Amino acid sequence: MMQSFKYVVIAAMITAGIQPVFADDNGLSQTFLACMDQSGGVTVSMIECMNAEAERQDVRLNNAYKDIMSGLSPERKKQLQEAQRLWLKYRTANCDFYYDPDGGTIAGVSANDCFMSATAARAKELESIKQQD
Repeated sequence: MMQSFKYVVIAAMITAGIQPVFADDNGLSQTFLACMDQSGGVTVSMIECMNAEAERQDVRLNNAYKDIMSGLSPERKKQLQEAQRLWLKYRTANCDFYYDPDGGTIAGVSANDCFMSATAARAKELESIKQQD
C-alpha cells in the first residue's frame, strides 16, 4: 500500500514537472529524468524510461567493476567476484519480488524501479570503492 502511494506521488511530481529530489542520489542520468518528465505518468512510458536507464546504469556498474578488478590482488579479485555474484542474485530475487502478479500495473513500475535503482546504487558503491584506492 505504501509502495503504491510512493509511485503515485512520484508520478504526480513528474507530471507536474517537479523532479524528485532522490533521483540524483545514485547518479541517475538527466536523460532518464527528462524521459520520465515526458512520460506523463503513463505506465508503459515510465517502464521504458526505467529500462533504458537500467541499461545505462549497468554499463556504469560494469565499468566501475572492471576498474576496481584491474588493481586488485588475486585474493581480493576472488572476494569481489563472489560479492558481485551474490549481489546479482540478491538484486534479481529482491526485484522479482516487487513484481506481484496481483499488484496491477504499479507492480511493473515497482519491479523496474527496483532493478534500475539497485543497479545505480551498486554502481555508485563500486565507484566509491575505486576512489578510496
